[in-house]
Amino acid sequence: MIAHNVSVMVVLASAGNDVFDRDAGRAREALRSIESTGRAALVELRRLLGVVRSDGSAEYAPQPGLERLPELVEQVRAAGLPTFLEIASFPRPLPAGIDLSAYRIVQEALTNTLKHAEASQATVRVHYDDESVAVEVDDDGRESNGSEPGGHGLIGMRERVALAGGELVTGPRAAGGFSVSARFPLDGGS
Repeated sequence: MIAHNVSVMVVLASAGNDVFDRDAGRAREALRSIESTGRAALVELRRLLGVVRSDGSAEYAPQPGLERLPELVEQVRAAGLPTFLEIASFPRPLPAGIDLSAYRIVQEALTNTLKHAEASQATVRVHYDDESVAVEVDDDGRESNGSEPGGHGLIGMRERVALAGGELVTGPRAAGGFSVSARFPLDGGS
């Protein structure tokens, strides 16, 4: 989450700088978004640093899950990428590890889209059924918007999905752009 927030802040700062002289209102909007995103990053950083404290005095913020996707989508929109969220079925409670992993997959895919895809829009889809939860992020940008060489984005996604016994499919879309699709079984992968 910290890396995502810092990435969003860099994109917002760049966008604010681009419009600073000709549209002060948009530049101020970017600065407000940088401030709120920075505060969220600080909360997460404090939580992580609290884990390594030996005195046990850390307060733990709850880990994000799919219920926080609207907030994540709004952050990406504020960074300048029109992003849409579609929930294809009725949300249901998920095991904490799957909920966090599904959220992180969407977060990483959107971060990659912001940083690498040169996309004009992205769509996040979530589908719940009795046996699984699936998340998908599609964009209309360049076909290879995965992590930069040496990055760990797509590798991290594969590891998260594999730990849950799920499936991950990434790659170019026939209509152009890039797609990340993950399915997590709710029975532990059996």
